[in-house]
Amino acid sequence: MKKYSVFSLIRQGLRRDAEWPRAWRNPDPKKTYDVVLVGGGGHGLATAYYLAKEHGITNVAVLEKGWIGTGSVGRNTTIVRSNYLRDETGHLYEKSMQLWQNLSQELNYNLMYSKRGVVSLGHTLQEMRDIARRVNANRLNGIDAELLDTEQVKKLVPMLNASADSRYPVLGASYQRRGGTARHDAVAWGYARAADSLGVDIIQNCEVTGIRQNGRVVGVDTSRGAIDAGRVGVVVAGNSSVLAKMADLRLPIESHPLQALVSEPVKPVLDQVVMSNMVHMYVSQSQKGELVAGAGIDSYNGYGMRGSVSIIQGLMAATVELFPMFSRLRMMRAWAGIVDICPDASPIVGKMPVDGLYFNCGWGTGGFKATPGSGWVFAHTIANDRPHPLNEAFSLDRFTTGHLIDEHGAAAVAH
Repeated sequence: MKKYSVFSLIRQGLRRDAEWPRAWRNPDPKKTYDVVLVGGGGHGLATAYYLAKEHGITNVAVLEKGWIGTGSVGRNTTIVRSNYLRDETGHLYEKSMQLWQNLSQELNYNLMYSKRGVVSLGHTLQEMRDIARRVNANRLNGIDAELLDTEQVKKLVPMLNASADSRYPVLGASYQRRGGTARHDAVAWGYARAADSLGVDIIQNCEVTGIRQNGRVVGVDTSRGAIDAGRVGVVVAGNSSVLAKMADLRLPIESHPLQALVSEPVKPVLDQVVMSNMVHMYVSQSQKGELVAGAGIDSYNGYGMRGSVSIIQGLMAATVELFPMFSRLRMMRAWAGIVDICPDASPIVGKMPVDGLYFNCGWGTGGFKATPGSGWVFAHTIANDRPHPLNEAFSLDRFTTGHLIDEHGAAAVAH
C-alpha cells in the first residue's frame, strides 16, 4: 500500500493500515453515474450518504474542486440549533436537530457534537417581544425553547456583563437546551467516509466547468474530463449562481464573505453558545479551549475567502462589551467563508426548470446547522424527482408566486 502522511490519514478518519477509499482521487471516464453531486461539502456529502442509505442509490459521484473538509464547511462557527421562527424553517431545522442527536453513532465518527445550549440575548423591549414571539412559535411547533429574564441569564452565564448600567443592558434571552456545537470539518469527513463505505465515489480536485444538456441534463464537464450522469445535484456554498449560469439559469442569490475568529486556548470558561443581535456577535468555546466568535456578513459581494478588517474590529469590540474579561485574550487566527443568501434568507432546495437538475443553495449563515436535514430532504428530492414535504416550500417558484418564507432577522443573529 502506498504511504500517506499521518495527517492525511487522520483527516480522512482512517488508520494507516486501512483501505484507502476507491475514488477519492481519479474519476472513471467510462462510467455513467445515476447521480452526480457537485460540491463535496457537508450538504453534498450528506446528500450522497442518504441517497445510498435511505434510497439504495449508490451509483453516485461527489465532485469537489478542492479536497474534503476545506471549503466553507471548514470555515464556519460550529453552531447547531433549530429555534427559527417560521413554520417551514423551524420544521426543516428541527429535522436536522433530530438527526444531530445520534449522528456520531450513525456515522461511527466523532463529530464532537456538544449539547451545551444556545442563549440568544435581548437588549431592548422590542427585542424581548420578538424573542417571546419566537419562543411561543417554537413551542407550538414542538421545538424546545425557554424565555429567560435577566436574573436567569446571569445565573446561567455568570461572566456576562449583565449589569443595569452596561452599554447594552441584558433584559432577557431565549434558551434552547438541545442547541450547541459540533466540529465542522469532522462532519464532512464523517459523511464522506460513511458514503464511501456504501459505494459512493468521491472525486477530489475535480472542478465542474460546465453542465451538459440535451433536452435534459446528461452530465457535467470537469477539469478532469466529462462525466455522464442521469441527474445532477448542485450543492456548492458561495458559488451557486456561477453553477446555475452554466445551465442558463439565474438565481435570486447574492454571495458574501462571512468572517469569524478564534482566540488562544484557555481553560473552560464558557459553557453555552451566547448570541446577541443588537451587539451582533456570537461566541462559544471549542473543545480545544479556543473562544470561537463571529458576527454578520460583510456588506459587499464577493467570492474571496477573506473579509474586511472593520468587521473583525467590530466583532472584537462587541465581544469585549459583553464579556470584559475576554479583553485579556489574544486573537489566534481569523478566516472567512462564502455564503449564498436569498432575499428572504431561506434556502432553495428542489428541482430546477431543467429536467434532471436540482439545486440546494442559499442557506446564508444557517447552512452548517442544517447539514443533516438538508442532505436528508435533498436526497429524497433527487431520488423521487419531487420534494419532501419538509422542503416543498423552499422551491425556486416562490420568487415568482410571492410565497416567500422571510426568515430574515427572525432568529437572533440568524447564524
